[in-house]
Amino acid sequence: MKSLPKGRLDAFADGVFAIVITLLVLDLPIPEASEDITALMPLWPDFIAYIISFAFIGSFWLAHSSITHLTKQETPRSYRFTLLMLFFVTLLPFTTKFMATHINGLYPTFPVIIYGLDLLAASAMMNTIIRSAVSTPDILVDESAKGELNALKRRRQISAVITGCAMILALFSPKIALAGYVAAQLYYSFSPHLHGDKAA
Repeated sequence: MKSLPKGRLDAFADGVFAIVITLLVLDLPIPEASEDITALMPLWPDFIAYIISFAFIGSFWLAHSSITHLTKQETPRSYRFTLLMLFFVTLLPFTTKFMATHINGLYPTFPVIIYGLDLLAASAMMNTIIRSAVSTPDILVDESAKGELNALKRRRQISAVITGCAMILALFSPKIALAGYVAAQLYYSFSPHLHGDKAA
């Protein structure tokens, strides 16, 4: 099996996550001048969408950091899967703005579903990265890494199921679906994370 430089992929992924989070905040609209907080009230969809996407990207950074912490090297497959995962992550500024712009409009269902599809596609690729690592024991730092990766995969899968259910709810109530997207990120954010002190 041909191994590839581990640090380069880590640095590239970290840079992409940082850029995407920066683009998200730059997309937040600026309200007209006002002396109180009421000027921000009409912008609630933008801020809710920003919070969901920020939490999602943050959880992905944590998950990817955990994966690289538990592996000694990269493989050609992990490079390709990571690039595909980042492809969907980099779409988030667009899908976030698309949803926030239309959530109070006449046709909010489609933008909310498109946003959910983006979240699900990125999640599917993250789980593929984890499965690939588990199926290649030679690249793991030790025997316990497989169990920790499987636990991480289960947390991500449950979060993805909540996201998928929320996306179905968008057919009936896009705003309830939005609450479901929030719940998915809250679940992952407050579930236990890896605490091992393994050498990378």
